Order: sequence, then C-alpha cells, then structure tokens
Amino acid sequence: MTMKTLLTAAAIISSAGLGVSQAPSDHSSLSFASAPAIATITVGGDQVRDVAGDVALTTVAPEPWAQRDPADSLYRIAREALNRGDFRRAAEVFHRITERYPQSAYAGQSLYYEAFSLYRSGNSGDLENARDRLRELTRRFPSLASGGDARTLVTRVCGELAKRGDQDCARSIVDQAAGTETPVQGTSCPSEDDDNDDRIAALNALLQMDAERAMPILQRVLSRRDPCSVGLRRKAVFLVSQKRTDQTADILMNVARSDPDQEVREQAVFWLSQVPGDRTITLLDEILKSNSNLEIKEKALFALSQKREERAQAMLRDVAARESENSDLREKAIFWLGQQRSTGNTEFLRGLYGRLTNADLKEKILFSLSQQRGAGNDRWLMDIAVNAREPQELRKKALFWAGQTGVPSSEFASLYDRIGDQELKDQIIFVFSQRGRDAAAMDKLFAIARADQDPELRKKAIFWLGQSRDPRAQKFLEDLINR
Repeated sequence: MTMKTLLTAAAIISSAGLGVSQAPSDHSSLSFASAPAIATITVGGDQVRDVAGDVALTTVAPEPWAQRDPADSLYRIAREALNRGDFRRAAEVFHRITERYPQSAYAGQSLYYEAFSLYRSGNSGDLENARDRLRELTRRFPSLASGGDARTLVTRVCGELAKRGDQDCARSIVDQAAGTETPVQGTSCPSEDDDNDDRIAALNALLQMDAERAMPILQRVLSRRDPCSVGLRRKAVFLVSQKRTDQTADILMNVARSDPDQEVREQAVFWLSQVPGDRTITLLDEILKSNSNLEIKEKALFALSQKREERAQAMLRDVAARESENSDLREKAIFWLGQQRSTGNTEFLRGLYGRLTNADLKEKILFSLSQQRGAGNDRWLMDIAVNAREPQELRKKALFWAGQTGVPSSEFASLYDRIGDQELKDQIIFVFSQRGRDAAAMDKLFAIARADQDPELRKKAIFWLGQSRDPRAQKFLEDLINR
C-alpha cells in the first residue's frame, strides 16, 4: 500500500469532513477545501470539529464584494460570526439577509452559509432548518445549488438526519451510496478521498448507520465494475472493515481475491488487520500460501503482524524460515517478528540466524533483535560482533546495533583494546560518537585521539570529538593545533 493510501486511510478513520474556503470572485459558486486530516483548528478560542466526524473545519466565508448593497453591513456581521465559530449567531444574521433583502447580491451566499451554520450547530431542529434552507437555495439559486459543494452539504445534513431517524433521508443516503440515484450531469468519477463528492459523502454517512442496513449497500457497491466505481469501492472497503459483523472478514477476503483494481485488493487485505477473530487469521494464511502477487502478500504479512495471537506469529515465522519464499517477503516477516516482543520470536530469530547463508536476511535479524530490548539480545549481538567466523560486515552491523541497545561503553572500550581489525575499531569509534553524554565513551575517544598507534583511527576520533558537545573537546582541539 502506498504512503498516500495509508494517510488517506488515517484521514478516513478520523472522518471525512469538509471545510469552507473563500468563494470565487464572481460569487456565483461555492467552494470547499478539505481541512487538514487528523487536525483541530481553533476558531474564536474554540476547537471546531465536523458534526459528521472528527476532521476539523475551517470557517472562512468570502470577503464582502458589494459595498453599496443594502445587506452589506449585515453580511459583514454574519461573516465575522461564522469565522469566529459563533454558528448560531451567524445563522441568525444570514437569515435576516435573505428575509429582509431577498434581491440582495448576498442572498444566495447567505442562504448557503445559513444552512452551513445551522449544520454546524448540530441539533435536530437546526439540521431540519438547514435542509429547508438548502431546498430554498435550489428553488431560488439553482446554479449555486447544483454545484458539488452544495450537494455535498445536502448529503451531510441528510446523513445526520438519517442517523437520527429521518426515513426520507435514510432512503436518499442509501440510494446515493448504492449508486441508484442518477448522477448529476457533468460530474467526474470520484476518488476515495474526494469528500466533496456527494457519492463519497453518502458512503461516509453509512458509517453512522447500523451494520444491518449498511452492509448490503456496501456489498452492492463492491460488486460494481463500472469505471467510475473504483473510488467508491476503495472507500467501501474501509467502511466494511468498520462494521463488526460475522460477514466482515469474508467480504474483505472476497474483495482481495476478485476485485479488478490492485489498490482495492491491497486495501481489503490491509483492513483485515483490523478485523478480530481466528477466521481472519485463516484467510490471511490462505493469501500467503495461494496468492502470487507480492504486494498483496506483503499486506497480508502486515495484517498478521497486527495480530497478538500466537498462531499469527507462527505464520510470520513460517514465512521467514521458508527457503523457497521470496527474499523480500522473508525480510519483511523478520522485521515484523522483531516488532512483537516475545520469547518465541526471540529464540526463533536467533536460531534462524545460525541457519541462514543470505547476508541480507542475517542483517535484518540483527536489526530486529536490536529492537527487542532485554531478553539478552545485547549480549547476543556482542557475541556476533566478536565472532571471527562471521563476515566482517555483519560484525560491524552487530557492533552498531549493540551500541543502540545500551551495552556499557566500558565493554566497547575493552573490546577496542583487544581486537586488531581496523574496520571494527573504526565502527567502535562511531559507536562512541553516538554517545555524546556518556563520559566513558568520550574518555575513550580522547584516549584514542591522543595516543592510538594507528593515525587513521586517531583522525576518526578527532573528527568525532569535533562534532561532539563535550565541553573538553574545544580545549583538546586547541591544544592539538598549538602542539
């Protein structure tokens, strides 16, 4: 799964919110811009969050543009209230504009922003009034109402009302999410993170519905194969994963097997990691054993790594040990084993290291065990470092990772004095350089810089002392220069 997909998924988890941005200069349309994902924006001292979810909303209405209009002063007051998050006051003043000055240049924008302010207030009465204002916007200003932004707000309002029991809105949301409503002419195919598309907004609204009503709709969306359904299917996969039913794992597995879009298949496997139950582990094992797509299998490994059950860890160990398996996949299995601290994983990785001939895999084991603090892994890494039968590069890597686990600097200093290999000594100097606040490490660097018989190692020690913040380093370097 790409980083974009992961970030999108995180943003979806938080919600699919929408934010108001400044309208175009001709004031004939409305424009939204999504607020930063997983963020909170403070408006007038308050944290403003979307009623339908958790993504923060900006509240910036267009600058006044008709100074001679009789409603100009009221619009400025309403805009100020909206922009500081006083939605009730904003709705009240925007309403005055449309009521007192129906021919005002601000009338259309005021209808829209009144509805938006009512939506942000959030109680059932306000939501019903917001729906009425949007219907009025449709009657009086159809060009504004037909824009994607206004349609999205309609869907948002209706989604909230549906959640609170409004049957008309519930039917409308179901029809939109299932794709049975006729698309607005000229609309393009949505992406899964296009929260300004009313079809995506309708799918988001299903998150608030109970699983019994939502799952059949989501399954119909996932069965679609028309070109414009890809973004909808990607969003539906996430929504299915959030509905904890007996069908969830099987639906995701079916998508992973059969969806024609690679990204949809990958997301289905990814979200299996969030579905509890032994059945999910069985399905992931099936993917690892039968699927030929490497990226899909990588997602299955990740999903297994999120499971705490011993059976899931055993499957990861099986992949890591399987000599016929792709080496990249084995490396990832080794990595994920290192992220779960367990005696079984530690003993397995140490034993596997001794059986391997692939240097890259052995290096991954060094790293993975360095991530499991305790369990004697620091001693094990030092044993690899001093083992003359090991390749030098692996010994150097073992020294580096042992240096990250907290092995005392005095032990590295003793090893430095015992070994004769210049490259290993160079690596120990580097380990010391990473311990700037460790007095024993700095003392040994000073000793090497002053008296080591190897001029190259002296130079390395001097270089790293120059990079340190040890208060003695400046005087030491000055004395060296003036010697």
